[in-house]
Amino acid sequence: MDVSILTAAVDELRNLAYAERKAMINALPKLRSFGAQLPYPHSSRVKSSRLRELRPRVGRSPWRAISRQVGSRMVVLAIVPEASHDNKGFHRRGRMAEVRLSRLEA
Repeated sequence: MDVSILTAAVDELRNLAYAERKAMINALPKLRSFGAQLPYPHSSRVKSSRLRELRPRVGRSPWRAISRQVGSRMVVLAIVPEASHDNKGFHRRGRMAEVRLSRLEA
């Protein structure tokens, strides 16, 4: 499956510390291989949302890539902090991902 990363999400990815950025980049091939079917603990559905979170390092990373299948591709909409590390940041950036998705679908 094709995976694309929105420009804003690329910028967010670039702002991660090197080790976290590398972990996120290393997790992307799993998303390419399985898409929305990537199982837990590598991915999970974001509660009360149509979005999924990619969980680098089998969920041990403090960062998540928020994605959604759009047509035949997975689109990474945002890079967000893991909810237990920064709940407010997770929800704030999650809402931003929803806005980005609505713009993409328009």
